[in-house]
Amino acid sequence: MQGTHLRKLEAELWRAADQLRANSKLTASEYSMPVLGLIFLRHAYNRFQKVKIEVEKDLPTHPQRGKRALTKKDFEEKNSMFIPAKSQFDYLVSLPESADIGEAINNAMKLIEEEYEV
Repeated sequence: MQGTHLRKLEAELWRAADQLRANSKLTASEYSMPVLGLIFLRHAYNRFQKVKIEVEKDLPTHPQRGKRALTKKDFEEKNSMFIPAKSQFDYLVSLPESADIGEAINNAMKLIEEEYEV
């Protein structure tokens, strides 16, 4: 990322933080964790999408069944996380405004945690 892009991103993040401070009763320490969670979801989804393209190119094709489905193992072999469908960033962004977005994000995180329980 170039310097001008970084400065633009930083300005956008500061504006978003200003909006959170002005329009909610939350302190910075209270809204930082949800914001970091969203950043995590976006980063994990970007990596997932990149690896998905790589994996799909190399999937074997059966003459009658076609390509096999992607698996969690496919992603782990490429040092990436498997992101369940309802945890994917594009799914969350496409939810209608009437949906409980907070609940959907919490569910997204839970689904990822369930995939990677230790």
